Amino acid sequence: NILKRGHEAVLEHCSFTVKFICDRGVSHEIVRHRLASYCQESTRYCNYGNKGGEITVIRPCFFKEGTENYKYWLEAMYECEHDYLALLKNGATPQEARSVLPNSLKTEVVMTANIREWRHFLKLRCSPAAHPQMREVALKLLEMVHALIPVLFDDIWGEYHADL
Repeated sequence: NILKRGHEAVLEHCSFTVKFICDRGVSHEIVRHRLASYCQESTRYCNYGNKGGEITVIRPCFFKEGTENYKYWLEAMYECEHDYLALLKNGATPQEARSVLPNSLKTEVVMTANIREWRHFLKLRCSPAAHPQMREVALKLLEMVHALIPVLFDDIWGEYHADL
């Protein structure tokens, strides 16, 4: 009844935290939501040269393995990794070398928001107009929160259920 009456202010009294594992490009979209708190893995202090000498990237959902675009993307990722490690080897600090890291670099973002903001987040980010990778992450979150608290997410689930 609270949702049907548009009385969502009461939803601001409860919050939950989500850990997203996504690429840096998606993380930039996540942190645009102002009514939330965030922690994100730092590329300034993280030295990927110490982690076995490689970076971890996330393949965009729109580049299918074996396609020409996937091959271009993969080649670019190898080039970024090579250049990043070469910069470190040549004396650059991690915060200097990060300038060549790609948007596809894996990151972890922890986001805490109240339920009203999570509803807003999901309405925007599950939309077909959202960036494909952001939408991919948001639809997974919608599936999870709907399973846990269906009464608070039934309307959003109903709108995007056909896509899942």
